[in-house]
Amino acid sequence: MSDKWTERHIPDQHGRVAIVTGANTGLGFATARALAARGAHVVLAVRNVEKGRQAADRIDGRVDVQVLDLTSLDSIRSAAAELRAAHPRIDLLINNAGVMYTPRETTVDGFELQFATNHLGHFALTGLLLDRLLPVPGSRVVTVSSTGHRIKAAIHFDDLQWERSYSRVGAYGQAKLANLMFTYELNRRLAARGTTSAVAAHPGVSNTDLMRNAPAVLRVPVNLLAPVLIQKSAMGALPTLRAATDPAVRGGEYYGPGNRGETRGHPRRVESSPESHEEAVQRRLWAVSEELTGVTFPVGEAVLPA
Repeated sequence: MSDKWTERHIPDQHGRVAIVTGANTGLGFATARALAARGAHVVLAVRNVEKGRQAADRIDGRVDVQVLDLTSLDSIRSAAAELRAAHPRIDLLINNAGVMYTPRETTVDGFELQFATNHLGHFALTGLLLDRLLPVPGSRVVTVSSTGHRIKAAIHFDDLQWERSYSRVGAYGQAKLANLMFTYELNRRLAARGTTSAVAAHPGVSNTDLMRNAPAVLRVPVNLLAPVLIQKSAMGALPTLRAATDPAVRGGEYYGPGNRGETRGHPRRVESSPESHEEAVQRRLWAVSEELTGVTFPVGEAVLPA
């Protein structure tokens, strides 16, 4: 594996279909642009169609726009139905969209906003599209997590929706931890198929608008240290692009920036927190996510070693 992996290492993507959520700006846009440049047919799955079209106009290659509101199960089901009708096969599903540190808000389905957008929405979308990936050798589901999965992070099964008390940092940590647990559990369930894998990535500290909702105590130091800490979106997208396209990547791996603090640099395989690898919690989260979304997957429960 290259220590200086860049967009130049992306293999030819002609003939492949890639769906990227939240692709009208930031990391999602950089990811979509790079895949289209290598020949992929890219679908920008976005909430705001007009902004999606504006983004598509800035990308060279074959690009479509699909309306998708991850805060609404009805929208997710409608989007999945339209994507399934348009694409008999899907090679890449990149679960990139997200919100960060938002004030407490509930979705139309009654879910806490960060948990709904970052985890439940992508869980449901993946389940509804997975049978379009399963027949495709080398297909991948890539879910974008964050180093925030380590901060005040746990799966609060006794209060998943933060109804008793709310911490915007804790809620974000829970959602990003859930992204990793979903990836690891999904990959185990996919292993027997031998065609599709699940991989996770994180961008480090990148130039996106996610920090707009951060508490002032966090925004101030980040703004002061921006020239040192923050890398451009094109660099922040590299871990996702490597997770999605590098032939050497294996299911269940996690990719992030390569410097010691995982804040910036070329992408490499990194390690997630010990909590993210707790298989009993992963299985429980999966069951709860199926119950909350009403979406079941066309893959059975993973067979654990005796």
